Formats: sequence, structure tokens, C-alpha cells
Amino acid sequence: MNAAEALFVADGYEYTSVDAIAARAEVSKRTLYNHFGDKQALFQAVFERANDALVATVRTAIDQELTEGRDLCDALTAFALRVVTGTFPSSDYVTYRRLTSQGGPASRSPETARNHPDRMIEECFAKLTAGGEMRAVAPRRATQHFTALTVLLALDTLGGDLANTVNKAEIRSIIAAGVDAFLRAYRSPPTSPPAIPEGHPDPRHDAAVGPPARAT
Repeated sequence: MNAAEALFVADGYEYTSVDAIAARAEVSKRTLYNHFGDKQALFQAVFERANDALVATVRTAIDQELTEGRDLCDALTAFALRVVTGTFPSSDYVTYRRLTSQGGPASRSPETARNHPDRMIEECFAKLTAGGEMRAVAPRRATQHFTALTVLLALDTLGGDLANTVNKAEIRSIIAAGVDAFLRAYRSPPTSPPAIPEGHPDPRHDAAVGPPARAT
């Protein structure tokens, strides 16, 4: 499948032939047909492998970083950093995105939509909104904004670093700036205490001062 994946990513589904895949894999067309059936089934297998690898990374990052009670800024920064460092060395995220953009049959299926890695982030943002930590009226759009500001920007930076000069501190800085921009738009404002009508005593002041001293 490595040969098929490389060609699908580089040339797209429509322009990749079974002949080219067989030649690159150094096997016969008959072997491919016997194993996968046809080009569509081969693309499906390639796509599912990339999708499963990315889903596993994102799920682990959500479970271990977006934990209840953790500061939201710290949690989102750690989550995005984990996704980037976990997927870039193996190119899982890049491969997944490119296969999705090729418009092959697997990337358009209802099952793929249900198992989309972004859907897991979307569900997480919906829960954070329900819990009052975020104000994402449209969790899907919020997910798109978050991914663009953090994961995709960091991966683009790493992908263009041909001299291998970008270090982890710089990636963390990119992600931290993205999380900051994201939370400016989506973090719920801090709750304020109810206003005290003019002329009414402030119960908070009374509680702080305590009861009046008893006369002796």
C-alpha cells in the first residue's frame, strides 16, 4: 500500500493508474487485483490506513490533554502540540489531508464523515461550550478556525523547513499564539457577580466585615 499511497498523494485518484501502482510496488497488476479487487478498493484501503493512524493520534491527545478541570489555554496548547509532534514525523496528517483533497471515493463516504478526526475535536468543543468554558455556537466552524491557527500553521512551517532549522520551541510558540487568538474569539468571558442595586447593602461586604461587635 505504500506505493499506492505515494502515487495517490502525488498524482490524485483520477490520474493514478493500477499499472503505475504495480510498477512502483514491483508486483503484477494481477496481484493487485487479487488482493484489493480494483483501484477504488485500493484507495479505500490506503485512505482507511491514513485515517485510522490520525484518529488514534487525535483520540489519544484528546483523552490525555483535554482533561476536565485543566486550564483551557494550557490544554489546547498541549493538545495541538501533541497532534503536530505525533503526526509530522510519520506524515499522517499531511497524508490524510492530501488524500481527502484528492476527492477519491473513500473521502466522500458517509462512514468517513463519521470517523473524521476533526469531528472528534468538534464534539469536544461542543462539550466545552455546554460546560460554559467556550462559546462556540458553531463547533464545526470553531474546529476549522482552531485547526487553521494551530495544527495546520505548525505543519506548514515544518513542511517548508527544508534545512531542518525549526525546533520544538518555535513550534510551541506558533501553537501558543494560535491558541491565544482562538480563545480571544471563543473563550467564554469570566462570570461577573450580580450588580447590587443602588442604596442596597452589599452582602459580600457584610460577610467580609462580619457581625457588629456586641456592646459590653
